[in-house]
Formats: sequence, C-alpha cells, structure tokens
Amino acid sequence: MSTVRVGLRCDAGPQRGVGHLVRCLALGEEFLARGATVEVFGTVDGVDWAAGQLATRGIPLHPGPDTPDGLVEAARRHHLDVLVLDSYELDPAGAGALRAAGVVTLAIVDGDTRGQDADLYLDQNFGTDLVVPAGRLLAGSDYAMLRDSVLAARPATARPAAEVDRPSVLAFFGGTDAAGAAPVLTELLLSTGRPMELTVVAGRPEVAARLARMAPGPGQSLLPVPPTGALPALIAAADLVVSAAGTSTWELCCLGAPSALVCVVDNQRESYHRVVAAGLAAGLGELPALATDGPAGQAARAAAVHTLAGLLGSGARRAELSAQAREAVDGRGRGRVVDAVLDALHRQQVAQVY
Repeated sequence: MSTVRVGLRCDAGPQRGVGHLVRCLALGEEFLARGATVEVFGTVDGVDWAAGQLATRGIPLHPGPDTPDGLVEAARRHHLDVLVLDSYELDPAGAGALRAAGVVTLAIVDGDTRGQDADLYLDQNFGTDLVVPAGRLLAGSDYAMLRDSVLAARPATARPAAEVDRPSVLAFFGGTDAAGAAPVLTELLLSTGRPMELTVVAGRPEVAARLARMAPGPGQSLLPVPPTGALPALIAAADLVVSAAGTSTWELCCLGAPSALVCVVDNQRESYHRVVAAGLAAGLGELPALATDGPAGQAARAAAVHTLAGLLGSGARRAELSAQAREAVDGRGRGRVVDAVLDALHRQQVAQVY
C-alpha cells in the first residue's frame, strides 16, 4: 500500500486560540508514527509557540482554503487521501465536496456537526450525545487526542493523597488566553489566603502586565511564565491545576492532574458541566459571572474561592479527582481515531476496485 497522505485543516491565533491546532497535532503525530505524510492547511499567526510545534515535527504549513472548491483543489494539488477538518468557521459544505471528490473526510466537532457531511465525525467531549448517520461517529473521551509530550508525562498511577504545606499550583487558560481568564482566576486563588507556589501561564503581554501588578499574600508566591512546550511536565509536577474547560481538559485527565475548571466560552459549557458532574474535575463556574460586578459576581467569586480553598487544603480531595480523571482518559484515543480513518480509507479503496 502506498504512503497515506493526510491534510489537517485548522487555524490558530490570538483570538482563536490553539486548541484546534493542538488536537490536530496529536492526530498528526499518530499518522506520522504510522508512516503517513502530514501537512497542515490554515493560518497560524501571532502564536510563535504554535508555529514552533509544527516546525519541530517537520510538518509543512500551507495557506488554508476556506471554500468547498478551495478545499477540493488543495486536496487534489497535494494528492491527499485524507483531510481532517477542525474549524467552527469553515463553510459546512466543504466536507461533502471533499467526499464527492473521493477524499476521506474526518470532521472534528464539539457537540454540533454544523451540517457537515463527513465520512467520520469525532466528538471527543465527555458524554457527548451527538446524532449522526450510523457507523460514522467516534464519540467520547475514549477518542481524546493527546500529543506525544502528554503521553510521555502520563504517570503510572494516580496521585497519592499527599498533604503539603505550600501546594504548587499551575494556572493556564489556552495557548493565548483570548478571554483574559488568568488575572481573574489568579486573584481568586490568592484571595483564598492559603499558602501556595503559583505559576500562571500568561498567554499575552497584556495578561503578563496585569499579573505583574498583583501582590501575593503571606506564604504565597506568584510566577508568570510565557506559553511553553513544557506544559505537560508542569502539569505533572503541580499539586493543583486551574484551567479552562477546553481541549486541555483531556490532557489534564490523561495526566491524572487534580484540576479545577472554569467555563471560559459558550461552546465549553456542556462539556464543562458533564466533566464536573462526573467528578473528573472541580467546577469554578463561568468566567463572565466570575468577572462581573454586583451581588451576582460577588456570589460567584465567593463560591469559587470556597472550592479552591477546599482543594488547596485537602490532599485527599485532590487525590480523588486525580484517580477519577486518570481513569476516564487512557491516552490511546488518537490511535483509535487513526484506526477508524484508515479503515474508512481501506473500505473506500476496496469499493473503487470492485
């Protein structure tokens, strides 16, 4: 069988964030490990860390076509067998156009197909109830796509129930923190009054500037750091992680990280509530409520501070979250996805012969 040629259509940027690119990279790593060629089609602007992720893997980046005809033309020009679509913005007709052109198409979605007609749909969110034609759905955290660096940092067992005087806390909110969550959650963490060694990933210079003006209390330290490829190692070393309820949720689960999540944008809401209800992470509420003025905002912040203080003060509670999270994501999701894609490609090739 000739080398399989795979395209990944996704974008990353200061406002879009890097979640789409990160999960496509995980899929790309698995395809590369299977001997396929991988190319990314899209825009990666203003996020040096993300561009570096492509360069270190030797994955070429091409301009991302936005129209159905443009996608088909790019697939033909690059002789693609498979094209993965991971975008909330592309014309939904693109998937059907690619299928009609004989390109096996995987649409990565988050609770909504947007009317795309793909060979396969992947919704890695916990407890998804997406309805698509039979045999086309890869659903749930069994299909969570994780990068090599995450898999390498996965511990052999869940965290023990360790009591520590100054817990190490890591806070990060996507590759760019487009919603500005870091300053809000940093203030809440510090206002618990609990001792901690707090490291906060500042996705943008203006976020770093706000963090630099904050004054930790007694027994507290605050270290802002820029976005880093070493994030999995930082997660693995932290006693508690505070993060947005996006793509990184599955990385946290795989690493067995005791986590508290905040719902930053609307499309995270359903998954956020399911993950918290299943006991995979503690819930801190929704960012707009935490950032608002008035009695409602005060109540939301008080509830979040109470949750954070409880986690900082209880090694047993953190260990409970670690065990539940690690059990939910085994790290083999991307292999299952690639198996399904290659099976679909094989079936298509057999059908063409006969």
